[in-house]
Amino acid sequence: MMSKRLSLLGLAKKAGKLSYHEEANLLAIRAGRAKLLVLAEDAGESTAKKYLDKCDYYQVPVARGVSRENLGAALGSSPRTAVVVLDEGFAKKLAELIT
Repeated sequence: MMSKRLSLLGLAKKAGKLSYHEEANLLAIRAGRAKLLVLAEDAGESTAKKYLDKCDYYQVPVARGVSRENLGAALGSSPRTAVVVLDEGFAKKLAELIT
């Protein structure tokens, strides 16, 4: 199941339907473009609170259950704490797989 999640994240990245840098993530959430936030289960307390508060306020669903290392590996980059999915279809399928 983990490889299916990771491959779907990689596919969403290639399609340009992800945001994975902190400022861009927060901007997408505030602008209403975020369909899902994938937050690493091992995210730091203050970072997690910042993202969870924003998502609660702007009513963005949150999925947890992937480590920072796995998020980074799925994107072909260094470990990532959070990824914002910008596409409804990818968001729906990832939410099913992660939660």
